[in-house]
Formats: sequence, C-alpha cells, structure tokens
Amino acid sequence: MSDPLAKIKQRLQGEIDNLEHELNIDLPKEIAKARAHGDLSENAEYKYAKERQGYVNARIGQLKKRMGDLGMLNLSNIPKDRSGYGSRIVVLDIHKEVKIEYKLVTTEEADVEKGLISTTSPIGKALLNRRVGDEVQVATPAGQKEFEIVRLTTIHDDE
Repeated sequence: MSDPLAKIKQRLQGEIDNLEHELNIDLPKEIAKARAHGDLSENAEYKYAKERQGYVNARIGQLKKRMGDLGMLNLSNIPKDRSGYGSRIVVLDIHKEVKIEYKLVTTEEADVEKGLISTTSPIGKALLNRRVGDEVQVATPAGQKEFEIVRLTTIHDDE
C-alpha cells in the first residue's frame, strides 16, 4: 500500500521549512532593524517581530508534533471489517431519507464540500468503528442527526 499520508506529511514539512526560514533568517533581521531605531519600549516593529517570533515558534512545535503523530499511524492496524481512516461510507439520513457519502480523513485533508470529513469531527467520530447496518446518532451544530450505514468500503478495499 502506498502511503496515503505522504502528501500531508510533505505539505506539513513545507510549512515547517518556511516557518523555520522565517524564524532563523527573516525575524532576526527585523528585530535587529527595529533595535536600530532606539527605544524598544515604544517600538511597534520590535514588539510585532517578537510576538511573531513567539507565534512561529509555537506553530513549528505544533506542526512537528503532528508530523510525529502521523508518523506513528500504522495503516495496517485499521480494521478491515469496520470503518476507519480512509473508509468510504454511504449513510442514509433517516429523517430526510437521503443517502450521503463520506470519506473519513485526517483534519488536514477534510473538505466537507467534497464529502471528506475528519475523523475528529462529530460525524467522523460517530462513524468510526461502524459496520453496514449500524444506526448512528450524532449531535452536530445543525442539530441531532440519525444515520444508517448502508455501504462501507475500507482503505484496504481500495488497494
């Protein structure tokens, strides 16, 4: 199985590289330039650069943690008989009597318009570890929803 997470990891690494460049090259130049203006207590450029430095540092930490989390995912541990990451699930909205197809993805891949929902979203969490025929109730910002799973294709079926 090719690594379906490779694109996400590549995008996260690109963001890390850009932020590290800003942190190590651009921001020190801005801080040095702002220091040259004199009094730092009323220096808006200096204050902004220092705040940005703190934000960039925190964001790099978040991205590196996420990269570590993604690196620990073992896709072969995803169940073959129940829904999990990468599963395509067709559900019947019991109240509206409409079929909807979702694909369970990571937060970075999520795009509701395309039916790509995060495994951490309310609907995504409710659909995890489910089988065909299961009925699911989920509280969403739009109100209570009831679904019945009518079709399931796991990441292993797509191989």
